[in-house]
Amino acid sequence: MFGFGKRRAASGDQAKPAATNQAQREAHVRLLGKVPMFLDLSKRDLDLLAAACAERDFPAGHVILREGDPGVGLFVIVSGRVRVTQQLGGEPRELGTSGPGDVFGEMSLLDDLPRSATVTAVEPTRVLVLQGVDFRVALREDPDIALRLLAVLSRRLRGVEARQI
Repeated sequence: MFGFGKRRAASGDQAKPAATNQAQREAHVRLLGKVPMFLDLSKRDLDLLAAACAERDFPAGHVILREGDPGVGLFVIVSGRVRVTQQLGGEPRELGTSGPGDVFGEMSLLDDLPRSATVTAVEPTRVLVLQGVDFRVALREDPDIALRLLAVLSRRLRGVEARQI
């Protein structure tokens, strides 16, 4: 339906696709259901997005995303840990680490701006990847998903504005 496997892996060279089956698909639906951006989506919506996802495995030390590179999609950590760094005055500054259930890259589903940080696997890491192009295909297939996402994003923006007052 979405053809993720026909494109190059999300970050290229060493990423290996993981096998998928029905149990994994259901696990993907549950995992996507915990992504803050997707909290208001129905199981049917999540299933549509899960169909577009693929798991990728990265060895320790592999750069999954590089600051400044084009964004390709959303990543949900299934297992393992990653380090997030950002260049500051030519030196990498650690922003933190993330583990299972954590999400990065979600804004690239909505815009084509470059990555704002580098994400590196600190141990063997498996991620669930939803590429932006596949996300947009899902939105065209079911525009109601976009309406529910707009409501979530509106609430998030209102929350940010309220904290600034």
